[in-house]
Amino acid sequence: MINQNSTKEEVLEAVKQNGFALQDASDDLCNDREVVLEAVKQYGPALVHASDQLKVDREVVLEAVKQEGMSLMYANEKLKGDREVVMEAVRQNGYSLESASNDLKADRELVLEAVRNYGDALKYAIEALKADREVVLEAVKESGFALQDASDDLRNDREVVLEAVKQDGEALKFSSEELRSDREVVMEAVRQNGWALKYTSEEFDFDREVVMEAFNQLINII
Repeated sequence: MINQNSTKEEVLEAVKQNGFALQDASDDLCNDREVVLEAVKQYGPALVHASDQLKVDREVVLEAVKQEGMSLMYANEKLKGDREVVMEAVRQNGYSLESASNDLKADRELVLEAVRNYGDALKYAIEALKADREVVLEAVKESGFALQDASDDLRNDREVVLEAVKQDGEALKFSSEELRSDREVVMEAVRQNGWALKYTSEEFDFDREVVMEAFNQLINII
């Protein structure tokens, strides 16, 4: 247990075991590069307790986001626009795209990296990338619900929607009305999640094969 009077050696030992112990260190030690580096290597979000001076230290922030990408939210704004730093962050946790600068939310390679490990990060990309077929396909393969952030054209793209409902059948609710009437798409959706039946067009309420597929899927998970 450390406190404001703990020595550097005591704090170093503590943060090696639990990086968040940095919260109890003195201001001087929260501004000590060696101490903060050890803290963020063990627990990236400990960056929140680092001094402002160290939140703009590139090496410190890189170590933090490598350990936990979401640590990017605590970095100085300058480093939220540093491509290498943000790339490391989204590789570790795609959700960290939310904290990136607007310029980097328009970086196709970076957004692709983000959605490959967290499909819902698509919501943080610029509109042009939400209409990029490859980007959206990667997103819905990881999270079917990413379909809700895709452009209207891609929510009417059969291949894109099929990939989305294979990942989560209830993603059907974000597809176009036309594809909610597509029997193959509907079958894939209810096969993955029986509750998807409520998002299909009315004609499938009387389609015995579709209804049985949905029922069987729900029975199997009970």
